[in-house]
Amino acid sequence: MTAELKQVSPAELVDLNGRVVCISGAASGIGRAQAELFLAAGASVVALDIDEEGLRRLNESLPTFGERLLCETVDLTVADQVAHAVASGKRAFGSIDTLCNTAGYLDGYSRSLDTSESVWDRVFEINVKGMYRLTNAVLPDMLERRSGVVVNMASIAAFQAGGGGAAYTSSKHAVVGFTRQLAYDYGRSGIRVNAVCPGMIETAMTREVLADPDSKLVKTLKRVPAGRLGRPDDIARVALFLCGPGADFIHGASIIVDGGLMVK
Repeated sequence: MTAELKQVSPAELVDLNGRVVCISGAASGIGRAQAELFLAAGASVVALDIDEEGLRRLNESLPTFGERLLCETVDLTVADQVAHAVASGKRAFGSIDTLCNTAGYLDGYSRSLDTSESVWDRVFEINVKGMYRLTNAVLPDMLERRSGVVVNMASIAAFQAGGGGAAYTSSKHAVVGFTRQLAYDYGRSGIRVNAVCPGMIETAMTREVLADPDSKLVKTLKRVPAGRLGRPDDIARVALFLCGPGADFIHGASIIVDGGLMVK
């Protein structure tokens, strides 16, 4: 049985008018770029981050969108805080129909023997379990409406070594697996789930490493066909498309956005 295909005009491909998007890691970097772009596309945004000051700066920088922006300070490793933030978003906007799991934690490119258990646990608590917590907090309402979109932030580290250390690389492999399983389990219930896999992106998380001219990351930059680092906006634009009606037939995909770094 074939579902009726809805015709979408070019202008509608990334139109998020009336949508409510929850974004973790929204205080800076890719998450902030997503918040700004999605608001401009007509969505209401529930911006989550552990960085309270960063959220305050985000809120103050977007006075035009005040009624469509809710900032909630939340630690993704604390289940009660995640539940409270989602409940606040639902009270403010009625529902959450789109989720961008963008928050992440880098391990300093440490090899396994140089990675303590506490660092390993911290990486997985944020990059994987935090994503699981937040996704499970919004899924029930999506399933009840039989409609929803989830975009998980993975990395090229999910496909090759060197994009992070042992813990980070392992966690991003897990994110891709989680994305595929979610798509498999809930696609027929109206939920679309995909992942974006950034390459070398200039954010606060990578700036310290990029400042070292002898770092492996800086040397790798010379191999990027695009000839530059990625910017948060480069990733936000892809996430915007995945959240919009133009991506209706994309399920369980991991979209690599790396300036061509992995073509060789």
